[in-house]
Amino acid sequence: MYILDTNAVSALMKGNGAVIERLASTQPAEVAIPQPVIAEIAFGLERLPRSKRRTALQARFDLLCAEIPRAEWTDGVSQMYGRVKAALERRGTRIEDVDAAIAAHALAIDGTLVTANLDHMERVSGLRIEDWSEPT
Repeated sequence: MYILDTNAVSALMKGNGAVIERLASTQPAEVAIPQPVIAEIAFGLERLPRSKRRTALQARFDLLCAEIPRAEWTDGVSQMYGRVKAALERRGTRIEDVDAAIAAHALAIDGTLVTANLDHMERVSGLRIEDWSEPT
């Protein structure tokens, strides 16, 4: 299972060819968006001034949300979030809470996080990461 990070969803919304190609080559049932990503994208869209660009990005986001299922926030994800956040804090390598929550979704289902945020996500022990933003 692939869990899409915020930057992967944003790249899809902006028409990044490499990310679109990788998504197209993946079975639809093998990809999900966690709720924290939905929240981050919604926040980003709300911050934009009303414009044709915002309207176009919102339409693309709505389409992605209609096509890609959510990764549920379960008790297992909450437990994993606690482990991730505590481990990072003990090592002095904290990351944003939303990033920790997104990583926890991937870890809880033994999935792979699709992200270009390698600097932060590589700090999370045991997290499998793929960066789809570069052509293969």
